[in-house]
Amino acid sequence: MSSRSSSRDASVEKLPLLSPPPLTRRQPEIAPASRVYVNRNLRLSNIKWVGFDMDYTLARYRQEAMDKLSIEATVKKMVELGRPESLLTARFDASFPIRGLHVDRQLGNVIKMDRYRYVKRAYHGSRALSVEERKATYRGRPVLPGTKRFHWVDTLYALPEVAVFTGTVDHLEELARARGEVPAIDYAALFDEVRKSIDLAHQDGSINGVIEKDFAHYVERDPLLPEALHQLRASGKKLFLLTNSRAGYSDGMMRFLLDGAIPAYESWKSYFDIVLCFACKPSFFQEAARPFVIMDEAHQALRESDTIEPGMVHEGGCLGPLEKALGVTGDEILYVGDHIYGDVLRAKKESAWRTVMVVQEMESELRAHTLAEPGLAQLEAMAAEAEDLHDILASPQLEGLAQAASERLRLLELEQDALEDVADRAFHAAWGSLFKVGSEVSSFGDQIERFACLYTERVSNLLRYANTHYFRGPLDRMPHER
Repeated sequence: MSSRSSSRDASVEKLPLLSPPPLTRRQPEIAPASRVYVNRNLRLSNIKWVGFDMDYTLARYRQEAMDKLSIEATVKKMVELGRPESLLTARFDASFPIRGLHVDRQLGNVIKMDRYRYVKRAYHGSRALSVEERKATYRGRPVLPGTKRFHWVDTLYALPEVAVFTGTVDHLEELARARGEVPAIDYAALFDEVRKSIDLAHQDGSINGVIEKDFAHYVERDPLLPEALHQLRASGKKLFLLTNSRAGYSDGMMRFLLDGAIPAYESWKSYFDIVLCFACKPSFFQEAARPFVIMDEAHQALRESDTIEPGMVHEGGCLGPLEKALGVTGDEILYVGDHIYGDVLRAKKESAWRTVMVVQEMESELRAHTLAEPGLAQLEAMAAEAEDLHDILASPQLEGLAQAASERLRLLELEQDALEDVADRAFHAAWGSLFKVGSEVSSFGDQIERFACLYTERVSNLLRYANTHYFRGPLDRMPHER
């Protein structure tokens, strides 16, 4: 080796070691409403089967039309059950309820809680409870969701129930006062009657029968849905449908959504390797031995079976035999649904399935968040100032500033309350954001964080991501790590 070469090598050895530049991949920016949001890391490449709920998941109902149909059908049933005919012309505000509320069956109130079960907002009928009323009613003992007293409103299907209940409370109390009487209503019985009435309307075709005659009026057909399902199949994943709707209704709905969209698929059934209807979720995930019922082309029962029969539409069944038919372990199954309890929570608690929550309200939530962002930033600044003022009040060395600090803190709290109300109204006039209540995560937002691996506004948003995509959640830090 020459001396020149040795000199060059020696000079190279003196250079600092440099890390290689990171490899980057340019990816088109995805609009917020089209993104998939991540709570828990998930590699799509590890998923072998993808299952879908149908109603409010694959099928996106037009909420205004659905509410009107459901409210009218429910009220009609209530009058048939003995309620006054004047209820037919009473006012029912379909825009009043949102998901994530609880109905207090004992007192006839509707409440919204944060993740710590603190009741931040409450209404009796359409009347907002004052701060004093709310605290006197709910601050003394914790609210116990899941008990008979409190009914959890976790689906878009359930919103008409709340609208009918609150409107009926207003109407019946107004009738009593007009007679010079003190309203005396069994609110629990009234709410049970509302739920019975809407169930009867579904059972006799007053709701589903009307939808089947005009799917286009009640359902928004997503033109990207067939392509999204095709992309999953083309990547080697298998698909199954798992819905609570009956086979006949499911057939009509899926024909409307998928048939004729992609010529390679003979019918909507060609997209799915397994079709399960009338699953009765959440019981589907909890029962140990419920047979499958094999259905014929006319949607009539042919026979019962303990196993899945290829190419057939099934009703009933339960988790264990389905997993056996899929032939893969739980965390290789991804299930997509809209019902936080029936689809996501129970699937997560009773199995190792990974989960995607479809939140149809995401676009309006994101739009409202943009409008409210300046106010939310101001609230954060106010919170920091309030913390400083509390420090002044607690410090003996700053005793001379205590009076001014106390007065400023009082005014600041009033300003915070007013600004919080303005920010909330950007989302919803009565309840604020779906995911938050005040500065805390709402009970609904908490459920999504805990049980949904991913959440998004619609199924077709999966098209924006490769079928090997690694969904990586934000780094979760405890307060002492921040």
